[in-house]
Parts: sequence; structure tokens; C-alpha cells
Amino acid sequence: MSFYDFKKQYDGFDFKNFCRNLSDLEIVKIINKENLSETDFLALLSPKALNRIEDMAQKASAISTKHFGKSVLLYAPLYVSNFCINNCVYCGFSTANAIKREVLNFKEIEDNCKIVSGYGIRHILLVCGESPVKTSLEYLQECIKILRKYFDCVDIEIYPLEESGYEQLREAGADGLAVYQETYDEDLYKILHTKGAKTNYRYRIETCERAGRAGYRSLNVGALLGLNDFVSEMFFAGLHAKYLQKNFPQSEIGISFPRLRPAAGGYEPKTIISDKHIIQAICAVRLFINRINVSVSTRESNALRKNAIPLGITRLSAASSTQVGGYAKSGKDSDGQFKINDGASVEDVKKMIYEKGYQPIMKDWLSF
Repeated sequence: MSFYDFKKQYDGFDFKNFCRNLSDLEIVKIINKENLSETDFLALLSPKALNRIEDMAQKASAISTKHFGKSVLLYAPLYVSNFCINNCVYCGFSTANAIKREVLNFKEIEDNCKIVSGYGIRHILLVCGESPVKTSLEYLQECIKILRKYFDCVDIEIYPLEESGYEQLREAGADGLAVYQETYDEDLYKILHTKGAKTNYRYRIETCERAGRAGYRSLNVGALLGLNDFVSEMFFAGLHAKYLQKNFPQSEIGISFPRLRPAAGGYEPKTIISDKHIIQAICAVRLFINRINVSVSTRESNALRKNAIPLGITRLSAASSTQVGGYAKSGKDSDGQFKINDGASVEDVKKMIYEKGYQPIMKDWLSF
């Protein structure tokens, strides 16, 4: 049974009614539990649980320290292309947007690698728009081989592939996969994705399973917060992560909380996701899945990222650019996928981590 099939048991579930009937006493009892059920997790995502955010934060911090110590891994994304065949109404790379399109050649990739590795970053995320023609499997294989010369760990955030495609990229040196469902609401998904291969909801939601079968060391999921209501989206993202952890025990499972940011096309969020919601999501996930990687990118402000570190953050991006080749001169004039929120340098992010009593880690210990 795939996660798509598993999720169907919640078809028609009344999230609003469930949340409406929760009591403060129930929330307190759930926070004090050792092991949480799926509905316990849902309760911690409810508006009622916001009244107990401090209690959640204290327990999340203790759990995180127990399982991960006081360390935070730093990584950076490298965008190699913004060509895309999809029309995703919220994305700066959407085919409907009149932006400057480009794809890096291999020398330009090397130039960017030299700059990012010069920051001390040893963990890179390869990102591209979804265009199998402009960024073919063979092109991506060569990209990964170049990146492996400069970085100890190479994760990918690309268009969904068949299991055989993921095997080829793993053999080229890819370690992990990040793929976001954007929204777990299948009906809304069809409205937001009107053109291209990404219109296939089921194929996308089963992507991590194909990569898991292909032997990927890490799998990272998440929902794009702001496209739909906070409670149901975070609930299904958490269940997705839990499902992957159960079915692919050989892989490290991670979750991210990307929040909509300004981008070409000017899409406005359906719901406003506050900083407090992000904190609630981090804490609820940590209590539900004790050992899971939690990433917060530069979509979020420096202040939020700093305050969230003790709550269970294990990975932070630093000195990020969402422009194609944005670390080198060749990419300075291209359109980014979205506007970042924290432009702090790697050294400033390291200082921020130290100030919270944590240790910045530049190299994933599993890469030794």
C-alpha cells in the first residue's frame, strides 16, 4: 500500500469539527504522552494547542537534544536551471511567467561550486526546474559528478523520476531526495497545477517511495504552507514522513516547512501562516516523530530561525540563492524561484547557532 492509498482513509475527514471539540485538558494530556497517535498529532496542530505552545516547545527541545544533541547541519541549494514545463500558479518558475530562462553549463556549475564550498559548506542541494529536455537525466548525472568533487553530500530536488532514474543518479553520487507535495488536497492540487507532468498528483506523492526503493540515504517531504489550511496540510505532511520512516528504515527521513514567499506571477497565499504556526508545526512534528530531521530554509526570517533552533531544528540553509547560478556572476541577472527572507552569510548563521548554545556542523557525519 502506497502513501496515496494510506491517505485515502482520511477522505472526508472533518478537520474543523475535530479541532472544534478539543479541550485544553486533552492537549495537556497529549503533550505528556510518550508515544503519540495520528489523532494526537492532529490535536497538537489545532488552534487549541496554540495555548500550550510553550509546553510543546519545552518537550520538543528535550526530545531533540536527546536524539540529536546540540548540533545543526548547514547546507545550501544550487539552482542549475529554471526551465520548466509545468504551470504551477504559485511558482516563480512556472511556464506562464515571462522570466529569463537559463541552464548552467558545466563550467558555470564548477564556478558556483568553488564559491559555495569556499563558504565552508559541505552539504549541497541540487535544484532545477522541471524540464526533462533542458535538464536531462544525463545532464543531471554530470552535475552530480561535478558537485561530488566539492561536497561530501549531494541531495537533489528535481522533477519526479522512475525508480531506475533515481538509481542512475544515486550511482552518479546523489545521496538524498527532497520533494514537496505542495498541497496534499488532491482537488486543490488539480486547480493549482494546470499544465505539465506535475499535474499527476499520485505520481508525485509516491515519488519518495520510488527513491526509497532505489536506495536513497535520505528522503525529505513537506507541504508549501499558505496554499491551503495549515492543520490538514501539516497533518498529512507529518503522516507522510511517518509512513516513509516505517517503510524505508534504511533512509533518514526529514521534513521541511516551506512557507509561500513573493515570486514572479504575484500569487497571493490562500491562508496566512504566522511565525507562531511554523513554531507549532516544528514542535508538533518533533513530539510525533522523535527522530526526524527538521529543516528550516532561508524562506524564513533570521529571527524565527534563531528562535527555532532549540525546538528541534537539525538543518538550516545558509547564504542561499534561488537564482540560477546565483553564487557566481553569471546568475546575478536571472529570476529567482522566490525571494529569500534571511540573507545572512554562512559566518553569521554559524554565529547565530553558537549564540543559542549549539554547534554548527558543516559535514554530515554519515558522509564520513
